Amino acid sequence: MAAIKILSVDDEEQIEFLMKQFFRRKIRSGEYEFFFAHNGVEGLKVLQEHPDIEIILCDINMPVMDGLEMLAKVNEMQNPALRVIMVSAYGDLENIRLAMNDGAFDFATKPIDMDDLDRTIEKAIKQIDFVHQSQKEHKKLEGLEKDLAAANEIQQFILPRVFPPFPEDSDKFDLYASMEAAKDIGGDFYDFFRIDDDHIALVIGDVCGKGIPAALFMAVSRTFIRSVGMQFEHVGECMTNVNRLLASSSVDYMFVTVFYAIYDIRTGLLTYCNGGHNPPYLLHANGTTEELPVSDNLIVGALKGIQFKENALQLEHGDTLVMFTDGVTEAMRQTREVFGTKRFCDTLSSLNGKSSQEVVETVKASLADFVGDSEQSDDITMLVLKRK
Repeated sequence: MAAIKILSVDDEEQIEFLMKQFFRRKIRSGEYEFFFAHNGVEGLKVLQEHPDIEIILCDINMPVMDGLEMLAKVNEMQNPALRVIMVSAYGDLENIRLAMNDGAFDFATKPIDMDDLDRTIEKAIKQIDFVHQSQKEHKKLEGLEKDLAAANEIQQFILPRVFPPFPEDSDKFDLYASMEAAKDIGGDFYDFFRIDDDHIALVIGDVCGKGIPAALFMAVSRTFIRSVGMQFEHVGECMTNVNRLLASSSVDYMFVTVFYAIYDIRTGLLTYCNGGHNPPYLLHANGTTEELPVSDNLIVGALKGIQFKENALQLEHGDTLVMFTDGVTEAMRQTREVFGTKRFCDTLSSLNGKSSQEVVETVKASLADFVGDSEQSDDITMLVLKRK
């Protein structure tokens, strides 16, 4: 452990001898290292040469620059760990009071009670140690904030961001998606990828929990679904195998809710498997809304050996499928009232004939208007497919 560096600033020559004599054991053992100056100007020069000095014993009445002037200069350095102990005659209470008001840590009176000064120095050291520990924690938090910012960029990068994603088929369907994390990084995700010339896969998911663990599990889940989705023709088989992989590698009982579908571009047929996720809404071309049936499949990644069932849905021309996570319907305002399914359906009903992007942006605007200044409590993710 490094020695505590102490600067004694006093114009009385015997003070240096007194300090060295009284603290000789701590000086020999390397606990304390003393520096000496005889006025404020000399003291500031020593501080400049040794910026790691953390305790100053400063006499108030000195020539050239007195202790109060030096204290003002030390304050300008804005070193939160530096502690100044003022020393003055017993009767000089007015100057001592000025020094304490100007930020001195403590004071001692002459003739100096060395035992009391020793205790005062030890008290100062405890505060200095606390400041250093706080500074370390602050640096860790700054590092964590930078890591989270980088993680957010990476997470946004791995989600598809280019729309329309399949311009060669933009006359057949319209696809748009958005994910807004509640924190720096989230557990929601969406994805889409081409299976073959006539089929595209659609994915939306919500990992349990928040923060870094959820984000990591989200990345793994997305990777597994993409990889397995290219191997299996049937969506039920895909989810069964993704569940096997996730359940085998999951830690701390993490799981994910997933809606996975394959869309036939030619016919509008959507085969899907809902692994414990919110049932999407179908916005019909005539403006009515319909919630897909609640799935009896379990969540994905929680239990091994689960077989997942699949369903089918026919999208007619002008129909829009709105997939979302519970951050939409459970968005909460300050009164703890949630946005809810009725407001969601009412919003969707007003969007007949709108593009997928207009659907997403209008719902987000409705959510923002509803919650007002309330902090976002959950990730908000939507994936919208419209058959043209």
